[in-house]
Amino acid sequence: MPIYESVMQEKPPIVLDIGTAYTKLGFAAEAYPRKIMPTEVVMTTTGIRKRLFDYETPEELYDQLVDFLQTIFFKHLLVSPKERKFVLVENVFGPTVLRETLARVLFVHFDVSSVLFVPVHLIALSTLAVPTALVVDVGYSETSVMPVFSGVQIMGAFKDQSYGGSAIHAEIKRQLVESGVKESLLTESVLEDIKVRTCFVTTMERAKARANGGEDQPTPAPDVDYIVSDISDAVIQVPGLLRESAYEIMFEASNERDSLPHLILRSILDCTLDVRRALVESVFLVGGGSMVQGLLARLRQELQHLLTEDPFYAERFHGELQFKFFNAVGKQNFTAWLGGALCGATDLIQTRSLVKETYLKSEHVPDWSNLCDNRPTGS
Repeated sequence: MPIYESVMQEKPPIVLDIGTAYTKLGFAAEAYPRKIMPTEVVMTTTGIRKRLFDYETPEELYDQLVDFLQTIFFKHLLVSPKERKFVLVENVFGPTVLRETLARVLFVHFDVSSVLFVPVHLIALSTLAVPTALVVDVGYSETSVMPVFSGVQIMGAFKDQSYGGSAIHAEIKRQLVESGVKESLLTESVLEDIKVRTCFVTTMERAKARANGGEDQPTPAPDVDYIVSDISDAVIQVPGLLRESAYEIMFEASNERDSLPHLILRSILDCTLDVRRALVESVFLVGGGSMVQGLLARLRQELQHLLTEDPFYAERFHGELQFKFFNAVGKQNFTAWLGGALCGATDLIQTRSLVKETYLKSEHVPDWSNLCDNRPTGS
């Protein structure tokens, strides 16, 4: 998609990727987001800090989005949103109330010019300039798998599970509390810092040896002392066993067969035969949770092992298959934002956006899941 001069002569579109834990924000045609900030809002009426998506009514969500976006525009980006074009990265299976409320805030409260909603899996893949891949998004609240073939998302093969960053934090907290650490020390920021600085994904051989039990256990990783910066004299000892076992919830064997390797293989099996080999040879990991050390190697080991050793998959996949992975452009935690920035620098921002005049006629955002929005012309 060429970059048109007419697009860039105007004010550059604002690109937002509002995630459950972090929000990426910046301008179109830039290589990096201007800011990555927690998706939290300080309410102007009460002064209470809370997560953006902790709400009970649409009206409460509306007020929180207004406060949150005001912080983005006037504190971080330092621009007026009026008559600006926007690119919003969204989950295609996200709540309808969220995208409707977000559109109402932008068009009615901030008087923006147009909004282009782009699906996270497809737009992340656009950074590679390839049309086909199996996109695995390891986020904070969930891990999702979406096959994309020839630039089209295969919705029927979409899979997701609840093991994301929050599940890892809960596992770290559980093990630390059992080892005698005070629960009051284990705030969300401390748990995340421990996860990022000390934890890793162990090899399949070591994980199976620990799962089987017995006396011949592998030597655990060394313990690490973590200093809580908020409290100068507080030191948390992070056991070596925790460091390499925290991420095992993504690979645990169960009767439901819902671990991450099974999720990927089941998603591929839900696609037609002619696209399966292409997906096996083009797996793309995105999201902040995929940046952990050792995840790529472990995932490749597990997938190849299931292909050859598991009878269920061995009789359904044919030929010599080798899983191959794409390397992300930049960092995985803002790959989807980068795709949105590329999209905002093309003519798609002109041809595919929802403009203010169209929205104000019905105050409704067209949705792929709504039959009224997808009727053929004349029906």
